[in-house]
Amino acid sequence: MSAFDIRDLLEAAGPSEARLAAVRPDSVPLAETAVARPAAISPVVVAGLVRALECALIFSLGSLLHVLMLRGRVPFGLTYAGAIALITLTTVALIQAAGGYRIGAFRAFFKTALRLIAAWSMTFLMVAAGLVLAKVADHYSRLWLATFFGTGLAVLLAGRFALFQVIDVQTRAGRFDRRTAIVGGGKPAEDLIAALETQSESGIRIVGVFDDRNTDRSSDVVAGHPKLGNVEDLVAYARHARLDLIVFTIPITAEARILQMLAKLWVLPIDIRLSAHAAKLRLRPRSYSYLGSVPVLDVFDKPIADWDVVVKALFDRCVGLTMLVTLSPLMVAIALAVRLTSRGPILFRQKRHGFNNELIEVYKFRSMYVDQCDAGAARMVTRGDPRVTPVGRFIRKTSLDELPQLFNVLKGDLSLVGPRPHALQAKAANTLYDQVVDGYFARHKVKPGITGWAQVNGWRGETDTSEKLQRRVEHDLYYIENWSVLLDLQILLTTPFALLKTENAY
Repeated sequence: MSAFDIRDLLEAAGPSEARLAAVRPDSVPLAETAVARPAAISPVVVAGLVRALECALIFSLGSLLHVLMLRGRVPFGLTYAGAIALITLTTVALIQAAGGYRIGAFRAFFKTALRLIAAWSMTFLMVAAGLVLAKVADHYSRLWLATFFGTGLAVLLAGRFALFQVIDVQTRAGRFDRRTAIVGGGKPAEDLIAALETQSESGIRIVGVFDDRNTDRSSDVVAGHPKLGNVEDLVAYARHARLDLIVFTIPITAEARILQMLAKLWVLPIDIRLSAHAAKLRLRPRSYSYLGSVPVLDVFDKPIADWDVVVKALFDRCVGLTMLVTLSPLMVAIALAVRLTSRGPILFRQKRHGFNNELIEVYKFRSMYVDQCDAGAARMVTRGDPRVTPVGRFIRKTSLDELPQLFNVLKGDLSLVGPRPHALQAKAANTLYDQVVDGYFARHKVKPGITGWAQVNGWRGETDTSEKLQRRVEHDLYYIENWSVLLDLQILLTTPFALLKTENAY
């Protein structure tokens, strides 16, 4: 979080506004939810993949030409490997400097082709000059170098043309759009929308306007875009339709009004920006981020985005699959114990809130008698609970009943590490969780996990008091704000030791 403290938001919102209940589907604008929206593709990830693929392509081509043309006559060695690596790195650096790895460059083939030809030609001129000046040009085949230049240019251009075709299809499908909601109305919103719509390569697609003012002070259409509701409607909208960015057009001087709205919106896994387009306040250019050329102030960032999403997904799948294979004998033994000691299915399936409050079905080994299972968790399990089977009591204390959630990880519903997903009707002190803790739903800004920062710090098991739940949520929010792969590794390695503390697990 960059501009406001979370505690300030909750205090500004007041008790009733800060506690976000589950959103109602009927409050979402029907025009937007009627059509399934394609998942977004990160331009940052695409650019990184293209850069890596072109590096591999250039180096592989140079090596292949050496094998085809010089094998048996000139050894490969460091001489040619170093030259190919130098050509590869210089080419990619020059293309990067020319803006050839921006998403806009992938959409414009002919303009980018000229940049690519210039970068490739400049690379070979620089390398050739370097070889001559270093008096080592005689160590390299001129025919190989000329063939590498011609073949490499053709391959790069063919690759970029194929990339252009793919990007064009995905662009038409809206996969690169940053679906943006405007908060606020009047002339500031009109000016901002006009400025954004002149940015052809910004990728911004405005879905509508949301305004907290009464209808008599706020028009139904702003710069050709409909007003879809107020800020509470925006929360519901973001839960049921794809939304990537929220931009406030409200003057920064209206601090109290902004804080009240942010207190409702900060629980969403969405970037939130404050428009500086028409602000009288002038800061240094580096103080702003930009949507195209439109300056904005960063308020909230999506916790895990771009490459972080890829890294965490790969980590979950690779480590999760390894754990599943390693622990499969134990899981088979538990499954047999559950089946042989009480009638009913081996697995217990329960609906829980996942990422962005989406409903997911979580798997567990059944630990209760089949006719007393509580799918909604309306009644908390307590010490000596008669609903729990003897085998269930052991696997619940040791958390072995959670092992089938490795299948949820492979499906993509859960992460290995994250805030634990709570049952829909879970209560603390006879009150639903979201009504006990302000900002409770901010836990769902990332995927829930099998284990988490709260669990390894002693806050696993029963949450029968509001204080226990508050502490768990505080740890969850700390994890979200400080996520890293190293933190995930630390939590995974610490989890077995945390499981030895079973005083709160029933």
